[in-house]
Parts: sequence; structure tokens; C-alpha cells
Amino acid sequence: MVRVPKLTRADVAQAVRNPLLYIAERWTPSLRTVRRAAMSAVVMAVVIVVTGGAVRLTGSGLGCPTWPKCTDDSLTATSAMGFHGAIEFGNRMLTYVLCAAVGWAIIAARSAKPWRRGVTRLGWAQFWVVMGNAVLGGIVVLVGLNPYTVAAHFLLSTALLTIALVTWQRVREGDTAPRPLVGKAVSQLTWLLAVAAGLLIAVGTVVTGAGRHAGDSSDVHRIPIDWKMIAQLHADLAWVVVALTVALWFVLKAVDAPVGPLHRARDLFLILMAQGVIGYVQYFTDTPEVLVGTHMLGSCLVWIGVVRVLLSLRERPVADAPVPGPAAGQPEPVTAG
Repeated sequence: MVRVPKLTRADVAQAVRNPLLYIAERWTPSLRTVRRAAMSAVVMAVVIVVTGGAVRLTGSGLGCPTWPKCTDDSLTATSAMGFHGAIEFGNRMLTYVLCAAVGWAIIAARSAKPWRRGVTRLGWAQFWVVMGNAVLGGIVVLVGLNPYTVAAHFLLSTALLTIALVTWQRVREGDTAPRPLVGKAVSQLTWLLAVAAGLLIAVGTVVTGAGRHAGDSSDVHRIPIDWKMIAQLHADLAWVVVALTVALWFVLKAVDAPVGPLHRARDLFLILMAQGVIGYVQYFTDTPEVLVGTHMLGSCLVWIGVVRVLLSLRERPVADAPVPGPAAGQPEPVTAG
């Protein structure tokens, strides 16, 4: 039996006043634990996108017709609301799982020794993006699945995925100044690739907003634009991203770049090829729900590949001498409440 330490009034007061510091003084996670916590936030950022897509593709977007409660009289879905209510309410509940994953990442980062303020702040950035997107998700319901708000909801989820990936990468690095592994021209080409990929994803939300999967069986407003025309623009941008990825790989090979950037560019190319096949098949088969959902997952994987290419262009070696953690009275970064 492990003896449970007695809690004094001072301990309780400290835990209430600054729970993160209280936990950090009594728990030191391993580096593996911190990495797993950061990765859990990445995984949940992808899961919430895929399940959100499932809500739309099953026509359950208004399964819970109001927010923050499911109905005017019930906080949760009722049996009378059937399948659509269960799907929509289930996706709302997954937001709490996402919050738990981000919270675990914050606690693990804050409790690590030595304490790395920058990593903790990245965790808090994820938290505030999740809160903002939860409110935006409520607005999406209240405005009847307006396609512009749905697009903004997806793009903010992509921003969350970006921050989660950067957090995961920073956990695996040191705090020294970043050292570039390639020249400025290669870096500029990579940023051009990232901008093109961002435009590709943004135009993809317009394709969704103009397409046939409105998210509910009711008369949901769609973006008044020719769907085939915007889908063709989306495909053209996809080929631009593929061309830039191939060009980047050849440039990296020509300048004898380290294997890290080369492998990340290769991985991105393979993801793009798979995503392209899915995209063309869904276009010529009248966008079946399963393929559209798979394409949404592919969108997350494409963006992960792009961000990893960017992050592979520099390194931040771990410093030889560890930096001591903060004193008990040292002020905290921005916290909830």
C-alpha cells in the first residue's frame, strides 16, 4: 500500500490558486510521456475533423438543433431524436476528449524538468483555439449550417492541427536557436509550397460549401458558385502542389540536403498521390459519403506532410547543460480563468 500524503490547508490553497504549479512540484513526467501527450493532441485534432465530417455526411448537422444544449429542453440527445441526434451529440462529446488531450499536453509540458515555457505556451495556444472553435461550432448550428461558417470551422481545426504538430516537434527538440539545414532559396520554395497547400485546403472548403453534402436534409444554404468550376480549380491547385513538391525534392537532392527534408518531401508526395486518386474517384462517382470522408482525412494528412516538410528544414539541438526549472514563486504563462 502506498501511503497517501496528508494535505494541509496551505496545499489546498496552492492547488486552488495554481493547480499546474502544484502538480509540477509533485510530478516529473518522462520525456516519453511528454511526447505521447503532445502526440495525443495531434491525433485528436485529426479525429475531431473526421468525426465532424461524419456529422455532415450523415446529414446530422442539425441533429441537435441548438447550442450549447442539444434542444431547448435537454442538454443531451434524446431517444426521440434518433440516429442524427446521437451522431451530432457524440461529436460534441468528442470535443471534451480533445480538451482532455490538450490538457494532458499542457500538464505534461508544465511538469517536465526543466520547465520549457515555450512548449507550455504552445499547449495553451491549442486550448484557446479549441475553445474558439467550440464557440464557432455552436454558431454553425445556430445559423443553420451556413457554408461560410462551416468552412471557417474546418480552417480553424486546421490551425489547431498546425499548433499541435509544432508542439510535438518542439518537445522533441532543444531550446537553442534554430539552425537552418538548407539555403534561403530552398526555404522560400518550401514556403511557396506551404502557401499553395493552404490555398488548396481553403478552396476545398468552397468545394464542400457548394457541393451536395449540405449536412442536413433541410433546405441548407449553399455557396452560389458553379460546383464543377470550383472543383476544377481545386484539382488545378492540387497539381500545383504536386509539382512544387517534386521540384522541392529535386532541389533538395541537387544541393545534397540532409536525409530529413528529403524523406519528408518524399512522404508528402506519396500522400498527395493517394489523396489525388481519392479526389478524382469521388468526383467521377458523384461524391459518395465514404470517399468524401476519406478525402477529409487525406486533407489532414496532406497538411501534416506540409508542416513536417517545413519543420524539417531546421534543427534545434538539445543543449548540453539543462536549464533549471522555475522557482515556486515564478509567474505562470497565460492560464485558463
